[in-house]
Amino acid sequence: MASGIGIVRRMSDILPDTPAEIAAHYADGVEADRLKNVPIEFMRTLEILQRFLPSTPGVIADIGGGPGTYAVPLAEAGHTVHLFDPIESHVGQAAAGLGEIEGNDSRAAVGEARKVELADASVDAALLLGPLYHLIEPRERHQALREALRILRPGGILLGAGISRFASTYDGIAKGFLADPEFEAIVERDLAEGTHLNPQRNPEWFTTAYFHLPDQLRDDISFAGFYYDQTIAVEGPASWIDPSPWLTDLSRTESLLAAIRRVESEPSILGASAHFIVVAHKPPQ
Repeated sequence: MASGIGIVRRMSDILPDTPAEIAAHYADGVEADRLKNVPIEFMRTLEILQRFLPSTPGVIADIGGGPGTYAVPLAEAGHTVHLFDPIESHVGQAAAGLGEIEGNDSRAAVGEARKVELADASVDAALLLGPLYHLIEPRERHQALREALRILRPGGILLGAGISRFASTYDGIAKGFLADPEFEAIVERDLAEGTHLNPQRNPEWFTTAYFHLPDQLRDDISFAGFYYDQTIAVEGPASWIDPSPWLTDLSRTESLLAAIRRVESEPSILGASAHFIVVAHKPPQ
């Protein structure tokens, strides 16, 4: 059993409340189940993290880390991971997974991106793989980014994920949602404002989020004081396909992943990718 792992309960005088619709969306374990159905997103995200994170053993803050989807494999690789998430069920799942890793001091705690309970300059890398789209107000995203900047050591790496402004358009076409006038109204707002709202709380239509343009996410991160390095498409041209035929054997899977890698930084493709990740670093002192 790893030492130092525990669940810290929410303290209402420190942590702002999570919006009810977001909490409800994730309350029943939907995130762990979702990633089972989108293996390309998982494989590509983990690949990108492993490419840019420091050599083990490093100290990583996984902020908004959900049920430990990436924290657990990173801890298994030898990193010490401090995971924070506002959903207590996520924290419980993450703590259970991290607790299976012998000799590792990783931990999971209830917390959120705008107030991270870590000391200044205490981590080598910070992951924001959800907060930058679940915080829909610019000031909240900037607050989260400044917190990441604060806890990073000089030269430390930030990896921040965004959902494309055009994701609901592509998803609506691929899955037929656009035939519903209520979903079409959601898409029109997404395109006009970037703010994705799902008042019907249809679980297939996602939950409250902000959908970025690729350059806009880059600018948000630079504005917070980071040095921008690059933006990478996660699923790229495989975003809106059924990947099942490509997962039948390792050689076909690797062919698909290689195709995505070849165009992962092509500017004309970034907005068509369901997700993209911005890589940046804290200025050295």
